[in-house]
Amino acid sequence: MPKSINDTATRLGRDVPLAELSIDDALIAVSVLMTSIVTARRDVGDIPAARGQAAIRRLAKAQAALINASGDVLRVHGDLRSIGRELAGYDLHECPKLAGEVTHLQAVA
Repeated sequence: MPKSINDTATRLGRDVPLAELSIDDALIAVSVLMTSIVTARRDVGDIPAARGQAAIRRLAKAQAALINASGDVLRVHGDLRSIGRELAGYDLHECPKLAGEVTHLQAVA
């Protein structure tokens, strides 16, 4: 069942920032965990420094993956914004594919 552009834009307007915020929350959580692990390694004297190194490296890799995911979602946000501007230029209430055969040049002519 086709949905209107307004309904779709409303849903995306809610879901995209939520995804961005969720990734930021995960990045904060991983950063807090990193701080806790490094602090524990420093503060607990009978644990050799090399013992926790593998865990720190894995966590740093997870942190880098979240940073990459954040950048990708931000690029998706920009892509969706461009699509929204393009579709808004048609001055139609439905997606041009649903509204009929209208090319971009016909829509602006």
